[in-house]
Amino acid sequence: MKPVQDRRERATDVTPPALVHIVEDDLIIGMALQDLLMSIGLDSTRYVSLQDFHAAELPDRPGCILTDVRLPDGNGLDLLAHARQSDAYRPVIIMTGYADVELSVRAMRQGAADFLTKPIREQDLLDAVTAALAVDQQRWFQRRESQRLRRCLDSLSERQRQVIELVASGRLNKQAAAELALSETTVKTHRRLAMQKMQARGTADLVRMAVQLGLSG
Repeated sequence: MKPVQDRRERATDVTPPALVHIVEDDLIIGMALQDLLMSIGLDSTRYVSLQDFHAAELPDRPGCILTDVRLPDGNGLDLLAHARQSDAYRPVIIMTGYADVELSVRAMRQGAADFLTKPIREQDLLDAVTAALAVDQQRWFQRRESQRLRRCLDSLSERQRQVIELVASGRLNKQAAAELALSETTVKTHRRLAMQKMQARGTADLVRMAVQLGLSG
């Protein structure tokens, strides 16, 4: 007999497919990049300028930005600086047709995920994109999990929140009851209800959530 699965689903259990954002004004190069990414099953969308990219509403999906260093209205470093200030930051891979060591160093110091010099080997580009997407998928997961936990926390009563703060700080039910001037039975009830609302699978899971939310002392 198969074990019964936990029916509680978390919003972060399923990650949407990644999307590569290509900022490239050359139509032929842009289409070639999209075809290459499509060959390994990756979705992509193309922008012809910084203005075009900044005006777009990026979907809430893991992704990365693949940009030429030289654009009609700026350069890849400008885009990198803007991306790093965004709440929904995505890793930036910069491409250049110029073997510019100084520019490469600046890009990496400013947080570029990678710096590729044209002509770029297809496998090098795919490796860079794959690595960047792996990083952003983890970021996406953590952000969505934090949002879910915050919503769960907001559903707690003041007493339930106090109880899980004490539990996360290592207090036993008896100790928490003494600090809150409650009976141990009442503390157990608040703890059980808090665990249900937080969708915690056990005490260790509840403590992990409290630590992530900054509730532990």
